[in-house]
Amino acid sequence: MTRSPVLLVHGGAWDIPADQLEAHTRGVTRAVEAGYALLRQGASALDAVEAAVTILEDDETFDAGRGSFLTRDGRVQLDALLMDGATLSVGAVACVERLKNPIQAARLVLERSPHVYFVGAGAEAFASEHGMTLIANGELVLDRERLRLAEAQARARTGSPDLTFAGAPPTASSAHSHDTVGAVALDAAGNLAAATSTGGTLNKAPGRVGDSSLIGCGGYADNRSAAVSLTGWGEPIMKLVLGKWAVDRVQQRGPEQSAQDAIAYLYARLQGHAGILLLGPDGRFGIAHNTPRMAWALCRREGLRAGTRQEDI
Repeated sequence: MTRSPVLLVHGGAWDIPADQLEAHTRGVTRAVEAGYALLRQGASALDAVEAAVTILEDDETFDAGRGSFLTRDGRVQLDALLMDGATLSVGAVACVERLKNPIQAARLVLERSPHVYFVGAGAEAFASEHGMTLIANGELVLDRERLRLAEAQARARTGSPDLTFAGAPPTASSAHSHDTVGAVALDAAGNLAAATSTGGTLNKAPGRVGDSSLIGCGGYADNRSAAVSLTGWGEPIMKLVLGKWAVDRVQQRGPEQSAQDAIAYLYARLQGHAGILLLGPDGRFGIAHNTPRMAWALCRREGLRAGTRQEDI
């Protein structure tokens, strides 16, 4: 049976400052339009989420690809995951420093390797062997992020607490913003897919891997249940394997309620803050976050919608 395609994308859950709202909304709108155009032409859900996330990785507004947060030694390290709900095939990479679009490397792992996860230099070598161009890490680094790192490290030297992974949600004046990007899609054949990509957290230890590229944490897809992409504080999300927790409840609770339940569970157990997209095989969806804002966009037969607040949904 032919399905009506659906594509949902997000650009991070935090307190997006007013002067950045337009850029965030424009970015997720461009991504959802590009991915949905492929779905209209009969492309797969995998194609759509990869295309949408590639656009977000190329957009310096977000913490993915060029313009990502810097590690404490001033480098960009990127993580990404792509999952096919029809076959449960997965591709993921982490701690890559010389790839412009890690989501494209994740697609190569999914399709051309018997393995599901490559990290660091091994991931870069695999991507290069399969045609991706390796770049200098400096091409991913912005002066804006060098300044942000210096400010964060200066605060740390004064003894200011790091609330990245717990406590009160980040405010517009905080450097702890979270711009992880992701997408979930349903194609005309009824297949689901999920993609998530990130540059991680500001001032992170080199080699740190967050939730985004971990199966069942930052993303998951299964035609029998749902597709999910998360954004937010990775450590609490990982501890609860929150993506899989959410999709496993969709058949009983529906995606809208399951999304809300997942965010409530995250906060109740670990005082975590995050945002979530859930998409069921029937095209129903759920969007929830407990940060002040999350940039998101939805495209389906009825048209395009975008928002940054829970009440926009």
